Amino acid sequence: MSTQDYYTKTETIEIDGVNDLIIRSLLDRQQFYDPLGAASRLGICSASWSLFGMLWPSSIRLASALALRPVDINEKILEIGCGLALASLVAHRRGANITASDRHPKAKLFLQENLRLNSLPKLPFRHGQWGEHPVPSIVDTGAALLHKKYDLIVGSDLLYEPDMPSALARFVNMYANDQAEVWIVDPNRGYRPAFNRKMQGLGFELSSDEVLVETDPNHEKYRGRLLIYNRH
Repeated sequence: MSTQDYYTKTETIEIDGVNDLIIRSLLDRQQFYDPLGAASRLGICSASWSLFGMLWPSSIRLASALALRPVDINEKILEIGCGLALASLVAHRRGANITASDRHPKAKLFLQENLRLNSLPKLPFRHGQWGEHPVPSIVDTGAALLHKKYDLIVGSDLLYEPDMPSALARFVNMYANDQAEVWIVDPNRGYRPAFNRKMQGLGFELSSDEVLVETDPNHEKYRGRLLIYNRH
């Protein structure tokens, strides 16, 4: 599909445990559209503008893990750095109480479109951004800012720069309840040990470090970890 602004594509994604999902994403990483400078003011440069709209392998692993998690409607879940929010869509389809969040000004639009394509009801979305930055304008974010606390915080492929372990751990701590669980899927980018130390310093103990490997020759090769932290 194309618009006057950027090109998209639509594909069917299979996740064990739930019905197939129809996902609209950006056509490729060459897409860019920021005529009013909203993304730029949120710290998103032209080179990284399209990254939110890609379906990353780690997001599929996170969605697959959530598809197997027992649903507790009283448990408040938050997906951070959601991008196309595949994990949120899977949890939402299963009846979980989940909120998606991202800093990209187009993330909410794509979430709404993918909810429509899958005939799913409204799913809460909030603007969530870690690191040092000025308080953003809702004109730029297109969504209200995060402000609640959550029982489970999940995310995928978030540790991709040297300053991420500290900034991400502080962000998680800000929105986690006193008793909380955190799931992070990391494709072995090298910053996992530093993140473990930062999380431990905030009272989160690493309770599981599961190796994720794709062995099916029909699928793209993948190797990463599902990190689970608990704070009691």
